Amino acid sequence: MRLGVMSGAEAPQPVEAYVERARSLESAGLDDLWMAHTFSFDAVAMLGLIGREVPRIGVGTAVTPTYPRHPTALAQQALTSAAMTGNRFTLGIGLSHKVLIEDMLGLSYARPAAHMRAYLEVLLPLLRGERVAVANPEYEVTGVQLVTPGAEPPPVVLAALGPAMLQLAGELADGTSLWMVGERTLTEHILPRLLRAAEAAARPRPQVIMALPVAVVSDADAARQKVAQALTVYGQLPSYRAMLDREGVAGPADLAVLGDEALLMGALDRFADLGVTHFNASIMDVEAGAWERTQTCLATWCKQRA
Repeated sequence: MRLGVMSGAEAPQPVEAYVERARSLESAGLDDLWMAHTFSFDAVAMLGLIGREVPRIGVGTAVTPTYPRHPTALAQQALTSAAMTGNRFTLGIGLSHKVLIEDMLGLSYARPAAHMRAYLEVLLPLLRGERVAVANPEYEVTGVQLVTPGAEPPPVVLAALGPAMLQLAGELADGTSLWMVGERTLTEHILPRLLRAAEAAARPRPQVIMALPVAVVSDADAARQKVAQALTVYGQLPSYRAMLDREGVAGPADLAVLGDEALLMGALDRFADLGVTHFNASIMDVEAGAWERTQTCLATWCKQRA
């Protein structure tokens, strides 16, 4: 299991701060830096820069919303970042949420899974360098081909939680990028649907990128209260709420891995054994020194599993 850290979900930082974080993670022996796409820097562009500056670490979006970007534009962005990073870039994409896409941006969110299938029909062949001629209910693209020297098709993973999206992630994409998913939901809902879809489509075993809030802390109860406050909104968004209900927990903080080094390392061992291919640690800086202790613990786990 590859081990990485989430960036970009906290308060926006200057560009150099993200580059320095990547350097620190790479120096510590971690595998990946993932970046959320929020109302700040463009994650695809930022990761192209980071991968150019930091020579080994893998980089990926977790995740870039599809609705605001035509698939030809996103394909061009992704291939550019692939070339800039020596093909260490993973494109994570997702539908986002109705409150953002429809209520804030004024775009229809009526048929999200159908939108994603239509989007992938254009995006994936463009990433493979093919000349695209697609006419579907959302896009009509004729004769477009992208030529990007040095770029290989980046892996594409979907933020897939419901049955229709998991079907697409297994059938057409390279896997799924998860948030607010616990162990029971992973084993009873996510993996069975994802693996069946990939097998039926004769696709390789999908990547499973699992992200959870984590922190090495001395006072787990106090930390959990802070995490609950910081992540309240995720318990209110319908797609995440459905996963929390499926897991049988009250809110996001109940999925957080908070405690000593042994607790975190034991959780990482379980995730790897369950079939998670990449863990994306959302480090919660909820106690003095928590970030540094957590990064050190993650680095120790990487070295022990090497």
